[in-house]
Amino acid sequence: MSPLHYIGEAIRELLLLIPLSAVRWLFVATLVVLLIWVLMLPRSMTTPPGGASRWDENLKIGAGAALLIQIVIYLML
Repeated sequence: MSPLHYIGEAIRELLLLIPLSAVRWLFVATLVVLLIWVLMLPRSMTTPPGGASRWDENLKIGAGAALLIQIVIYLML
């Protein structure tokens, strides 16, 4: 085996020490931070030029809904 195999095995052993519940909460926290960032984007970046006249033209709504669904799914598992 090459030295890379030993390095890879050491990294694998370290990662196996992390509890899966901690990984799950970190992943959900990442989704929550992403949701907050999306919701804080300025309207000019999420709507087409000329102003939105319909509710579905604002991309925050779709992105926020998708992120919320993912958060709920990962919290339920």
